[in-house]
Amino acid sequence: MDLNELSIQLAAASSKSNEFESFIISSNSQDVLQVIVDGNDELPIFVTRTDEQVLCICYLFKENEIKAAQQVELNNLLLQLNVPMPLSAFAKIDDRYAIFGALSTTSTFDQIEHEIVTLAANSIDALEAISNYLTD
Repeated sequence: MDLNELSIQLAAASSKSNEFESFIISSNSQDVLQVIVDGNDELPIFVTRTDEQVLCICYLFKENEIKAAQQVELNNLLLQLNVPMPLSAFAKIDDRYAIFGALSTTSTFDQIEHEIVTLAANSIDALEAISNYLTD
């Protein structure tokens, strides 16, 4: 499923389940679909598709937003949270911490929608769990 088709199907699904807003961000190297679930503008999900996978990423915070004395402790906590968190894992991309999920390129719309909704919920839960490690 290409990103345009996914965007159209998310718009159609909005009336049935969660509310979705999505739009394509085009670039020379890789198109990305930005998806906002249930009005959560602060934590959009970015969906890309390659020949190997469909990747869903939500950026949580920047490295400079961590209380400096607690960065090692936070990194350890994130590693521990990776296992019990359904369908998602933590990553660091440049200076940004993220949560992501990956799917097969043969995934159905229902599977991709489920990943996006789960990732959005996990993003909120993750920020609540680690809020004491971040600056105000």
